[in-house]
Amino acid sequence: MQKQSTTFPQTNQEKTVETVSKFIKDKIDESKTDGLVIGLSGGLDSATAAYISLKTVDKNRILGLIMPSQTTAAEDIEDAVSVAEHLGIEKEIIPIDGLIEPFQHLCVHSTSEYHNKLADANLKARIRMMILYYHANSMNRLVLGTGNRTELLVGYFTKYGDGGVDLLPLGSIYKTQVREIAENLHVPKNIISKAPTAGLWPGQTDEQELGIKYPLLDKILYLLVDENLDAEEVSLKLEIPREEVLRIGIMVESSEHKLRAPSTPKLI
Repeated sequence: MQKQSTTFPQTNQEKTVETVSKFIKDKIDESKTDGLVIGLSGGLDSATAAYISLKTVDKNRILGLIMPSQTTAAEDIEDAVSVAEHLGIEKEIIPIDGLIEPFQHLCVHSTSEYHNKLADANLKARIRMMILYYHANSMNRLVLGTGNRTELLVGYFTKYGDGGVDLLPLGSIYKTQVREIAENLHVPKNIISKAPTAGLWPGQTDEQELGIKYPLLDKILYLLVDENLDAEEVSLKLEIPREEVLRIGIMVESSEHKLRAPSTPKLI
């Protein structure tokens, strides 16, 4: 089966950027904090979030933290530095390998190599979260998250890691739309065009892990979630196997807990 194009909402880019940048400023004002701390990965989302932030927040009130590990590509570090320098925001490079090492042999109850790998990957995200919050608390600032709507819906983020933030300005914007906005904001082309990766292990890419390309994933999610179509309708509309739509639907359902506060029992 070959997919066909389907209607995907066109982004009013100027209006979206205006709305998001005002949202960021309002959250700073409401919290009576002094600015933002943002993790710069060298990727599309963090670069776009930083560019938008600068629309309403003075550059002296934004700190970009670059937190590489041994699996972070040199290109990503260079791109993160380049974004900070281009925007004129303060930056710090804080390698995290020394913080990861004490955990390596801490758990003797691992059930498989896969779970070990997953635990290590999530640990990196959670250590970065702690570093971001240490700076944010010390400077009376908010932690600006960089997750987009696509990642939130399918749970492609670490709970209490990159999901542990004060605000998510891109949280209502699909990955495809983030790329369009980045182009309009003149984010460097090499950042826009390179394969998205969390740098969790050498050669890792988001789309490889998800098992699907973002443009198609966004269309499926839009039809399933925003248009509330069932799997059969989405399958027919996109001309893709129903099983693939169901797979994405299961990802959405099984990830809902990540977007909610911890569960508590109802007492009689």
